[in-house]
Amino acid sequence: MEREIRISDYDYELPDERIARFPLADRDASKLLVYRNGELSDSRFHELPHLLPEKTLLVFNNTRVVRARIVMHKPSGARIELLCLEPRNPADYERAFAAQGEAEWYCIVGNLKKWKEGALEIRFDTAGKSCRLQAHRIGGNGAEQIVKFDWDADLTFGQLLETLGRVPIPPYLGRDSEEIDKTRYQTVYAQVEGSVAAPTAGLHFTPELIEQLRQSGRDITEVTLHVGAGTFLPVKEENALLHPMHTEHFEATRKTVGQLLQADHVTAVGTTSVRTLESLAVLGHRIIRSGSPNEARTIGQFEPYDLPEALSGKEALQALFDYMERNNLDRIRTATQIMITPGFRYRIVRGMITNFHQPKSTLLLLIAAFVGEEWHRIYDYALKNGFRFLSYGDSSLLLP
Repeated sequence: MEREIRISDYDYELPDERIARFPLADRDASKLLVYRNGELSDSRFHELPHLLPEKTLLVFNNTRVVRARIVMHKPSGARIELLCLEPRNPADYERAFAAQGEAEWYCIVGNLKKWKEGALEIRFDTAGKSCRLQAHRIGGNGAEQIVKFDWDADLTFGQLLETLGRVPIPPYLGRDSEEIDKTRYQTVYAQVEGSVAAPTAGLHFTPELIEQLRQSGRDITEVTLHVGAGTFLPVKEENALLHPMHTEHFEATRKTVGQLLQADHVTAVGTTSVRTLESLAVLGHRIIRSGSPNEARTIGQFEPYDLPEALSGKEALQALFDYMERNNLDRIRTATQIMITPGFRYRIVRGMITNFHQPKSTLLLLIAAFVGEEWHRIYDYALKNGFRFLSYGDSSLLLP
């Protein structure tokens, strides 16, 4: 693979007024840029059933955004904001959200310099009873800290977040979360709680559009990748390969792996689905090489670049599917740090639905890895033709 990727080569001028601060009234009314075989055209998102190749398998990320931002105050009045990133104890998402009484989380702490020592506290009422939530720092590095929460309410931690938490909308929107974000910063097919950022390519879909896609002969399947706050982090190193990727947990069912294996054309809805699908190829290679996917070991940032050139996506998926059948596994769960940059070989994804991403971001690198230098022409076209950018912005269908 490349030894250096200059992030300055993946910069472009994004005028502030082109950033969509709020969603459109109708999810599927957004503009859709279509890039097909080098040709560019305009459409609307609700036209998607007429634009996808026949026998397409669409892959959604069904993660659900949790109200992971908790605003607390010190006795002095100093505002401290905690963004819950990943559960530490219990470490499993399902058990962490079901925890009662106490739980430990890795958190990004805003205004950390004001939280030298002592507990933070929120008092609130539930079921006619006065209750308390406390937060204690128990370690960490920089803004990312380990925080122990304890509470006396008869609520799970998931219910606490629903009661006290706020929707963690992206910082580049330049505003606090509002009532509309509770529904619109969530896909209509969200199921599995765990993300602190929405898989925003999916925000354009409505139940009616999904049904139209099924009726038109397109199949749909789902994976789960819990999106971390690392998706918002800018690449600060000039050599993008030195940028550390955050760990994100994902899972895929045996049924989905089987659907992928049989599909003629796989189109990923969003970069999170892309990263999950291409991570499955790594698991397949591990099985071919050693007989086990070794789920306990996170897929490394550059591990996909070590896959044999001759290995196809079908071969990797077949190995994974056979392993799951032999071991009677309904699903496989692990974590990934995969970084997709120019030079990456896509083995499973053939089409992509995605929004327009920030300059000098890992997401833009992923797009450049998919369409090559054509990303310049695609983004120039979007800027010149009134497309809205970032999470609440318009979308693109990339079919190189």
